[in-house]
Amino acid sequence: MTHLPATSDHVDDVDAVDMVALSLLPILWWPHVGERLRAGDAPGTTFDRFLAERCPEEPDKPAALRLRAAAALARAAARGITPIFWSDAAYPAALTAIIDPPPVLWLRGSVAALAQPAVAIVGSRAASPYGLAVGERLAADLAARGVLIVSGLARGVDSAAHRGALATGSTVAVLGSGADVIYPREHAALAREVERHGAILSELVPGTPPLKHFFPQRNRIISGLSRAVVVIEAGEKSGSLITARCALEQGREVLAVPGNVLTGRNRGAHSLLRDGAKIVESADDILEELGMLANGVASPTRLADPILACFTPGESSDLDAIAERSGLSPARLLPRLFELELQGLVARVGGGRFVRVDRSC
Repeated sequence: MTHLPATSDHVDDVDAVDMVALSLLPILWWPHVGERLRAGDAPGTTFDRFLAERCPEEPDKPAALRLRAAAALARAAARGITPIFWSDAAYPAALTAIIDPPPVLWLRGSVAALAQPAVAIVGSRAASPYGLAVGERLAADLAARGVLIVSGLARGVDSAAHRGALATGSTVAVLGSGADVIYPREHAALAREVERHGAILSELVPGTPPLKHFFPQRNRIISGLSRAVVVIEAGEKSGSLITARCALEQGREVLAVPGNVLTGRNRGAHSLLRDGAKIVESADDILEELGMLANGVASPTRLADPILACFTPGESSDLDAIAERSGLSPARLLPRLFELELQGLVARVGGGRFVRVDRSC
């Protein structure tokens, strides 16, 4: 019998295989997959229905994809990679709210790191010494104040951000390959440090090579995990602008660091500033934009009790239901739910659902 990695109590071996099989479907189907999972459909039912409707001429495809899924779980178990399923309480709540959430995240490192409030720092792969210094300094200052730094382990600004965060706190690297396939190869030592003090994360099954089209796809995960995206030295065609666009579509804040106007490295970032992105000169600018700065000190935002009144006692609620009751958009509601969770007043129970914690006793 295939050994499957330990997962949450409510995910059995069959559901695990089916959830991974869902992740092997074309990403263009994922918004519809997300809809069915949010509606409470079992992963196996959703998987079989999609293939029956969209691939009726391939009757052997479901079994073949399930075999691939079981092999991916076995590889993960052998390599110390933890699958985090969409229905797990550990699955980042911010990702459940995007239109095309990954059915499975594959993680090396600390699952607990994903519970921290996060900021993404991205930028040029061919960054100047100034861009590298700014990325490292911002990441170190934010991480020292309890903010998780998210980036993509790429050359340039990404690696500088990871190194800065490692000096004072935690960081997560989101890969455009399997969690066991480090790219670029020269960042293998950096990846080991990220794993020790944070997490390596991927939506792609273990063993997936770093193909070109996976990198724009993973950018929505970088922004989706984060409350804000900070762009440093992005050119006009920089992949960082894809991350910024994803952030705007997901309702996240976009901020940019101004740079030298005499080079082409900053045109993309300056375009964001012209379009209304907040200028970043220090970590305090980012914390202030997120409402995490009080009297010059980073601290959780004080949240109003009306959010708690939107919960039915003893019952869990999904993000859409809480948003409807509160009158807030999901993008604006999520940060407030995160802060309530940090205060121990709200808990995640999986599948993008939250429950109010009774502290009366």
